Amino acid sequence: MDRLESLRNFISQFESVAVAFSGGVDSSTLLALTAEVLGNDRVVAVTASSPTVPSRDLEDAKRFAGEIGVRHVFIELNELEDENFRKNPPNRCYFCKKMLLSRITEFARKEGIQAVFEGTNADELRGHRPGYKAIGEFEDVYSPWAMFGITKDEIREIAREMGYEFADKPSMACLSSRIPFGVEIDEEKLRRIDAAENLVMAIAGVRQVRVRDFGENAVIEVGRGERGRLFSEEVMDRIVEELRRLGYKNVLMDLEGYRTGKLSGQSK
Repeated sequence: MDRLESLRNFISQFESVAVAFSGGVDSSTLLALTAEVLGNDRVVAVTASSPTVPSRDLEDAKRFAGEIGVRHVFIELNELEDENFRKNPPNRCYFCKKMLLSRITEFARKEGIQAVFEGTNADELRGHRPGYKAIGEFEDVYSPWAMFGITKDEIREIAREMGYEFADKPSMACLSSRIPFGVEIDEEKLRRIDAAENLVMAIAGVRQVRVRDFGENAVIEVGRGERGRLFSEEVMDRIVEELRRLGYKNVLMDLEGYRTGKLSGQSK
């Protein structure tokens, strides 16, 4: 792929890079590729630990950074401190990304790191991505996948060719994307969503799940190929029981399965 070779040449220009590392396929593959080009000692993975990040994704990030073999740093972040984010407008992701990149660029400056990479891919530029606007407000912050027109499927293929297990990890997104726009976000909602999704995964054995939070109602989405795992009275009864313990009165299933853009045009 000529674009991949061009990307490698782009990466090679830098003395050192901090990669905004969520543990998802895009940032994991970007981290692995950057480390391959520059060497592990010139790359740092930076992960935000915040109320909006699913707990399972933090565990994945730890594991994948270890697999890649680079230095891994966690920074504490709380998007709920920003009133603009808490109000949950359609451009909520802009405020989140701006806060995240502010913290990572601050870290990079203190460490003497030349550039920051983040993992937006070419497909995402066609969707609802207000967070991407924030990237242009920072010097020395780059989105290499988007810059070179590399798509999600191509990134997965690159990861497979490099031999990494995360190549087929389901898409991920922050917990706030489960709450409809205009409904204020708070830490209690985020904790409940995180716990609910972990329970559905454990009970049904699914890999991809979203629990959309509509106040008293929880709407479960699982991967389209995994929907059959929920069609058991025992499984459904256990899920309903556990989610009611978390405070949901009604537990529903989206029969269509997981699809991006379910909540008011959100692409999560």
